[in-house]
Amino acid sequence: MCGIVAYIGPREAYPIILKGLKRLEYRGYDSSGVALLNNKLQVYKKKGKVAELEESLVGKDLHAHAGIGHTRWATHGEPSDRNAHPHSSASGKLAMIHNGIIENYTQLKTELIKKGYTFKSDTDTEVLLNFIEDIQKNNNCGLEEAVRIALKRVVGAYVIVLLDKDQPDTIIAARKGSPLVIGIGKGEHFLASDASPMIEYTKEVVYVNDYELAILKADELILKNLGNEKLTPFVQKLDMEMTAIEKGGYDHFMLKEIFEQPETIFDCLRGRLDAEKGVITMAGIQNNIEHLKNASRIIMIACGTSWHAGLVAEYIFEEICRIPVEVEYASEFRYRNPVIHKGDVIIAISQSGETADTIVAIEKAKEMGAFILGVVNVVGSSIARISHAGAYTHAGHEIGVASTKAFTAQLAVLTMIALKIAREKGTIDQTRYMHLLGGLHNIPEKVKEVLKGSGAIQQLALKYKDAGDALYLGRGYNFPVALEGALKLKEISYIHAEGYPAAEMKHGPIALVDEHLPVVFVATKDTYYEKIVSNIQEIKARKGKVIAVISQGDDIISKMADDCIIIPEADELLAPMLSVIPLQLLAYYIGVAKGCDVDKPRNLAKSVTVE
Repeated sequence: MCGIVAYIGPREAYPIILKGLKRLEYRGYDSSGVALLNNKLQVYKKKGKVAELEESLVGKDLHAHAGIGHTRWATHGEPSDRNAHPHSSASGKLAMIHNGIIENYTQLKTELIKKGYTFKSDTDTEVLLNFIEDIQKNNNCGLEEAVRIALKRVVGAYVIVLLDKDQPDTIIAARKGSPLVIGIGKGEHFLASDASPMIEYTKEVVYVNDYELAILKADELILKNLGNEKLTPFVQKLDMEMTAIEKGGYDHFMLKEIFEQPETIFDCLRGRLDAEKGVITMAGIQNNIEHLKNASRIIMIACGTSWHAGLVAEYIFEEICRIPVEVEYASEFRYRNPVIHKGDVIIAISQSGETADTIVAIEKAKEMGAFILGVVNVVGSSIARISHAGAYTHAGHEIGVASTKAFTAQLAVLTMIALKIAREKGTIDQTRYMHLLGGLHNIPEKVKEVLKGSGAIQQLALKYKDAGDALYLGRGYNFPVALEGALKLKEISYIHAEGYPAAEMKHGPIALVDEHLPVVFVATKDTYYEKIVSNIQEIKARKGKVIAVISQGDDIISKMADDCIIIPEADELLAPMLSVIPLQLLAYYIGVAKGCDVDKPRNLAKSVTVE
């Protein structure tokens, strides 16, 4: 959730940290702060976005060659100056930033209060920091050893980064459950929640693993486990470019990422799909095809938008692979006692690859003998490393908090995996297989066609921007698309919206319909077309306002609906990659028309790294 950044080296630390915080602000923007170490340890923090912190520091002496910074998504304690990070220890000698949740902080806090400690904030972070300092004093040890001892007592998830006034040439960091990347420069080091703050300075990075401790000086990186054994850092090359984290002339990252989808889907297919030869090349799938085609059951585990991608994939896998599929919310799956058999395949779907609930869920399933397949966007992420095998979506860095291009890339990857398994298993005939390969190959060009209608969707948004509620309906493959459309509208415009299977409308939601309620039908031509026509008539009979996403050439629904958005025809199995695009645009333009911050919706954060 929160974004962390740190620097140690010959450069001025503050400008690097400030720029890094702006790039990480999509991870949380309730408050922000920096701690700078130059003879004295100075901590500055402010409620609100990073720009407010920057404004408050104009004219301050910010000279330092070591520093840490944080942008917060609040967990413990409301957004405020005092709850903002970094936090200072009781003595003022230590400063710390933290991403995660310390679950046993109440017990630790009670112990510290009995020893006479007082607290300036409501956070678990300040508790952990003073616990570390207390260990330093009682054990007469250095900060590194105190951190190691403290973390053996801690229950929960964390990335912590500390500065010590008595060790001005050193930064200490540790990780469990939340992401941490170290950038290696020439005589300098960078730390961050992801690689975006460091890509203009270095292409060499180390992804820190759980239960690892990093001790950084300007010219030295030491990696250890909690048993104090030295580890060899695995240095990787970044494939991210600066253009990935810039708006490129668009008003918002969300709009840029919506319009990038022809390219991101193409990148996802490139080198994997050869429609002419009828070949799908995916090493992670081919090398484990026996596990996959012989699976007695597939369980897809995800959260949010990725869960909707899993719902679409459920239809695809069951139809063409003939394997039973269950789609689970990771947060629910991990807390019950699920029945997992050896031979079950778990597909973990996550944009960031760091979703806390999904990580815990697959770790649990792995212990029970399941085969884990990761479908993630971020190279080197936790889920990618935990999985037995997987496939990257290659959607590029997604900064808009509401996921768009990651969703369509997930659908493209999951469709290829299903086609690969079905081909190997013999559950799809040659004609259907080649038809779907050709259709998938054509999706990027068809997405371009959909995006050409953005101006009309913008006008439609102005018509419906003042709605208080909205209903999204679809059947079959289009039902998960309706769920995703409703989620986008809620996230971006704060309009209450619900997605339902269209057939379920009569079992309750139709009571909401009146002349003021917009009802969005995802109504492309498919197996359910005649049924969805009947559902539209039921809404019109009750004076509801119907917005329909329809296939080109539809001359039935086009005469019934109040407003239509036309998309190119596609096989119903592939149509969700097209029908979701207008719903993304509609949510975006309504949010903008209402004056909402569409890139940073209230209360949300991009990567949910706490449970």
